[in-house]
Amino acid sequence: MTTQRGTLLLNEPLANYNSWRVGGAAKRLYQPADINDLAEFLKSCDSKEKLTWIGLGSNLLIRDSGFDGTVIITQGGLNQISSLKENKENIIRIEAGVACGTAARFCARLGLTGIEFLAGVPGTIGGALAMNAGAHGGETWQYVVQCETIDRFGVQRLRPASDYQVSYRQVIRPKDEWFVAGHFKLIPGDKEKSLTKIKELLAHRAATQPINLPNCGSVFRNPPGDYAARLIEACGLKGKRMGGASVSTKHANFIINDQSARASDIEQLINYISQEVENKYGIKLIQEVHILGE
Repeated sequence: MTTQRGTLLLNEPLANYNSWRVGGAAKRLYQPADINDLAEFLKSCDSKEKLTWIGLGSNLLIRDSGFDGTVIITQGGLNQISSLKENKENIIRIEAGVACGTAARFCARLGLTGIEFLAGVPGTIGGALAMNAGAHGGETWQYVVQCETIDRFGVQRLRPASDYQVSYRQVIRPKDEWFVAGHFKLIPGDKEKSLTKIKELLAHRAATQPINLPNCGSVFRNPPGDYAARLIEACGLKGKRMGGASVSTKHANFIINDQSARASDIEQLINYISQEVENKYGIKLIQEVHILGE
């Protein structure tokens, strides 16, 4: 019998695992040691068990009731980055738990360009693959050639990018199958230029986003030809508060937890913003943030 090498916690508070710092507990939480350990753990799970995955927990609202199932934490376990140099195609393999900023800097230091924009994405590569994360004109799937996945029974697969339907902030993938690594084909370039670009992106992010307060990143997708932040600001909603949550005065598409908010405060504020924008402009904003829990 194979021994699991990861960490299993019961009734673990999830506020520690998401960037809004809210939410109830998970019935079980597992942080795998690596991909093979994760496969063994999934094989041991009940096939009816509810499963969800968390990287850095940005782009995620966990309800106060928590999650009555098993949460897999990719950060810390699925953290390998390697260069597949033998094929001379400048392909970098990046596991799902690697922070986007770490991946961007790793590739830049190798003199490989393209994914510098990921430095401005506050999540992991797994999340970036799942939602086609983007910033500053770049999108994750522009550079993906293939993906490693795992299903709820622990079966691992290698899939070409052509297996997925990819659009703006959306990737349609097989049910109950998750990304554990992506293979990115990058372009040789100037290392110093890439590192400078990353520094500039981070400085711009610090200047325009409330990164010093708990938030999830952008709450809504930008509607075609417009910006969610512009619409929210035009409705006079900067600073709008519900309970311990408020709309950032620095960037209207960010909701901050600045007064010990509950998840219900944040969800109420999301719904209120959505309704106000629809009432005033007839535009239904689509949430970028995923909501977890009953």
